[in-house]
Amino acid sequence: MCRALVIMATLLAAPVGAAGESLQIRYNTVGYLPNAEKLATIAAPCTNFTVVRVTDGVVAFQGKTTGPVLNGDTQEQLYTADFSALRQPGNYRIEVPLVGKSAPFRIAADVCREPFSTVMLGMYLWRCGTAVSAVYRGQTFAHAACHTNDAWLDFVGGGHTNKDGTQGWHDAGDYNKYVVNAGATVGVMFRAWEDFGAQIRQVHLAIPESGGKLPDFLVELKWEMDWLLKMQAPDGSVYHKVTTKQFGPFIMPEAEAGERYFTPWSSEATADFVAMAAQAARIYKPYDPAYASRCLEAAQRSYQFLQAHPEFHKADSAGIRTGSYEIRTEINESSHRLNGIPNNRLWAAAELWETTGSPDVLRDLEARISAIQGQVNFAFDWDELKDLGLLTYLFSQRPDRDPALVKLVRSNLLAVADEMVQTNCLQGYPNPFGSRYGWGYNGFVARQTLVLMAADRLTRPENKPEYRAAGLDALNFLLGRNYYGRSFVTGIGCRPPLHPHDRRSGGDNGVPWPGYLVGGPWPRATDWKDDQRDARTNEIAINWNAALIYALAAFLEASP
Repeated sequence: MCRALVIMATLLAAPVGAAGESLQIRYNTVGYLPNAEKLATIAAPCTNFTVVRVTDGVVAFQGKTTGPVLNGDTQEQLYTADFSALRQPGNYRIEVPLVGKSAPFRIAADVCREPFSTVMLGMYLWRCGTAVSAVYRGQTFAHAACHTNDAWLDFVGGGHTNKDGTQGWHDAGDYNKYVVNAGATVGVMFRAWEDFGAQIRQVHLAIPESGGKLPDFLVELKWEMDWLLKMQAPDGSVYHKVTTKQFGPFIMPEAEAGERYFTPWSSEATADFVAMAAQAARIYKPYDPAYASRCLEAAQRSYQFLQAHPEFHKADSAGIRTGSYEIRTEINESSHRLNGIPNNRLWAAAELWETTGSPDVLRDLEARISAIQGQVNFAFDWDELKDLGLLTYLFSQRPDRDPALVKLVRSNLLAVADEMVQTNCLQGYPNPFGSRYGWGYNGFVARQTLVLMAADRLTRPENKPEYRAAGLDALNFLLGRNYYGRSFVTGIGCRPPLHPHDRRSGGDNGVPWPGYLVGGPWPRATDWKDDQRDARTNEIAINWNAALIYALAAFLEASP
């Protein structure tokens, strides 16, 4: 009798979605791969559950839940429904007696294809300097050509004269363009191409150039690379950003008429530029040798500038009040820096060596790897990109690497991947980043897949599925198996964000533009707000999208 009253009280208080689905059933609202683990978390007392085929109402699976287990981050008693044995492709829903039913989801080999295409559509819709237009689920998203007067040289000693700084992507919820954050974006997307290019090639994107000689994915990245090449000064240094003096209002980009400026160079912008341009040189070479040569020449010129200027040089942001992307020099923190200086020059050397095979660059690279004892970071973002360089070094097919150093980096990477797996297992809503809540939390969750998938490739002969499973749990979390029971990606999955901190969405009568991963909860697991005003948890950013692109690419179906 008492138990029945408790259950009834829980039901009466249970949140319900717009179509009557229970928000207490939390699962990947997009779907699952047929042979993958399939788990749902239920935040209400329950014993049994069924999985019902949507087309005809037939029960495809039935089972008993396990739990409850207290989730410390949210102080909930959580139950788990495991339907991993259900592998038949189709559309399904989960039903839990006295709790409710879920929205439909898919089981399919291509379950990541549409989300991947949509998040890539988000990158296209971020293009600056041109008109964009796309139809998504019957609705048109478009803006006119914007920021065609980029940008002025006042802050870099050129007087009030104009230099071409057009193209590129808008960085985040604002319309400025930052080289350092481009590093965390382009570097991760190029890594996706090098790791999963065969799968990515099969996906045609909704961009004007689709179907040409250059693969769609590389077309979109070239729009950003073309802008980055314009950020290089004649001496090889790289301007830190193109920006207005302060953030603009929530209007469409073509309506933002304030003057925009190049800002002075920074060593981190220059190091990131070297890495991106060197990657581009080898990736584009089979398709456009002339463009590849241009990228390589640019990479070498900036690398030579860095060699001549070994000091850590911050950008002078005086007079500018937009995103600083200023890297603090911190000592005794988890990124294994030397005297607090970030290791982005390691990434620059890794990519330039991989492209050219230069013995001098290899000596520079291995000296930098040795100096930090080959340490791989558990988490990384725009302010510390050495993990990208370590991945390039570890998976290179070039000769002459130091075998002992390769072994050290491999061992360190697997140790970090094991920590991610353990972290994943300890969460009530499993994800390989755990309880390290902060700005851009969801981007970190997605970015963990770079190390996890590297570990998966390194251990294939040993048949260790836990790395791949933890990578999938990152997607499960971002697409709905979380405290909110909602997808964190606009336009994708069930109850996605409707009010992202995005000036286009705000300027377009509040209509959320599709394909964007929002920042996510912090400082606590329960602190995310779907509120346009809340940049802290609900902004969008290119580096977060890039991380999600990598995670989705890892699970695209292989060639038939």
